[in-house]
Amino acid sequence: MKLLLKNAQIVNVFTDRLETANVLIDDKKIIGVGGYDDSDADKVRDLSGKIICPGFIDGHIHIESTMLTPSELTKVCLLCGTTAIVADPHEIANVCGLSGIAYMLEASENLPMSVYIMLPSCVPSTGFDETGAVLEAENLAVLYNHPRVLGLGEMMNYPGVLAEDPQVMQKISKAHEFGKLVNGHAPLLGGKGLDKYIAAGISDDHECSTEEEAMERISKGQHIMIRQGTAAKNLDALLPLFDEPWSRRCMLVTDDRHPADLISEGHIDNIIRRAVKAGKSPLTAIRMATLQAAEYFGMNGVGAVAPGYTADILVLDDLETVKVCDVYCRGQLAVSDGKVIDFKKPEIRSDIRKTVRNSFYLDELSPEDFHIEPEGERCHVIKIRPGQLLTDESITEINFDRNNGVDTKRDILKLAVIERHLNTGHKGIGFISGIGLKKGAIASSVSHDAHNLIVIGTNDDDMAAAANRIRTMGGGNAVVYEGKIIAEMPLPEAGLMSDLTAAEVASQNEEVRMAVHKLGASAEIEPFMNMAFLSLPVIPSLKMTTLGLVDVNSQRLVPLFEK
Repeated sequence: MKLLLKNAQIVNVFTDRLETANVLIDDKKIIGVGGYDDSDADKVRDLSGKIICPGFIDGHIHIESTMLTPSELTKVCLLCGTTAIVADPHEIANVCGLSGIAYMLEASENLPMSVYIMLPSCVPSTGFDETGAVLEAENLAVLYNHPRVLGLGEMMNYPGVLAEDPQVMQKISKAHEFGKLVNGHAPLLGGKGLDKYIAAGISDDHECSTEEEAMERISKGQHIMIRQGTAAKNLDALLPLFDEPWSRRCMLVTDDRHPADLISEGHIDNIIRRAVKAGKSPLTAIRMATLQAAEYFGMNGVGAVAPGYTADILVLDDLETVKVCDVYCRGQLAVSDGKVIDFKKPEIRSDIRKTVRNSFYLDELSPEDFHIEPEGERCHVIKIRPGQLLTDESITEINFDRNNGVDTKRDILKLAVIERHLNTGHKGIGFISGIGLKKGAIASSVSHDAHNLIVIGTNDDDMAAAANRIRTMGGGNAVVYEGKIIAEMPLPEAGLMSDLTAAEVASQNEEVRMAVHKLGASAEIEPFMNMAFLSLPVIPSLKMTTLGLVDVNSQRLVPLFEK
């Protein structure tokens, strides 16, 4: 059946112009854009006063960070006009290995929103991570022929690339053998080091936090993904990239975005709105969010309203608010007047589901497990940067005579990361500044990328109570005060995702978030998202793992006490 959409203005992403034309669709394809009339179609829709543009594409997202299953995330994204995402399932792969990747492929099969996969490159991210699985080049090779696998995901182990680690280089070369892309992840890397990283065949990056950093990469041939997530908010700093000549090498991504933010603020549409409000061209922003992402990833016939292109089409009220009225996915109406049309959820094999639902192996913890035996007074302390995943380091005088070193007046809290995949008993304990808790404790099974148990608290009793609640839930987030659970969010799917609806998950997300702020957490941070990245030893400068503190720049363990 041929469908005609008439009398709307069309965003031409090839010319950055608005054009008045009619769009003729047959099955999944656009077959004409121009002076078509009612006689050319079986069904006609008059869209006078509306704007038509291609569906938005998120070029880099971790589904697990939304804490939603792929089908629930699809519902949220469609309402925001996102018709395709490129997902890196390295979170669930670090917990469940190949079974985790299989889960993501099966759970995203035949959804209205197209879900493409980049195979995880860093399982684990470095030798400092204790994960539930290890995936080498030969493990990944069997998946490159899958039609929705586009390449190798973010190569976070940039020290391994610079050192020409054989296993790291083999993963990159294997992806290239299959003609696939390799995503980058190398924050603050520049100069000769950046040259070597790019020369290895890594063609993009989403970790830029300054325009200078991004412009150096573009000038050396990389594509830049402008990220606006829950914790990492880089858009404002990178707004100059929306101008020429930089915009032609850029895409828009969310990376890690919590469900409460997705529902309250939006997805890629939110980034476009913010850019337009800051004075940037909506036509440029839409091109960056559509055609450029599609062309970069080799999605042939996607990302434009033009003859021969897949009919992934948005109907908007205007270009300033980017309010989505209707969404067509592959020519079929997926959102009508702001409401998602129901679709069938994919089925997942029972053995895969069993593996994903049973991912927590850890003995019960006691307050003594969080005690630090003093070996001096000067300690290395991790300092959070609001709005960034980067951390700083300070050498701080710690008074162990009171509360085993915790000092809420100076915002010095205790931080612990405890291995939960193989019950090794390994744990790293130290101090964190920048969270702002005045009382209680918080814990989570979401701690990038190994996703061990992470806990921050003002006292050992509450830290133990929060940690044990995560253990009994089989994963999730918990907030404790005076030994009582005051808010929690179960994440039974690999300890990373909920099995509830998006609205229910967003409500729980907001509840645990508000509970932490009531305990004194800084309003400048999202406590659980910021906490989740404190254990990732590939983002400078100081991080905590199950093996202890890691200096990311030198890739070495650092003793807690400064001798």
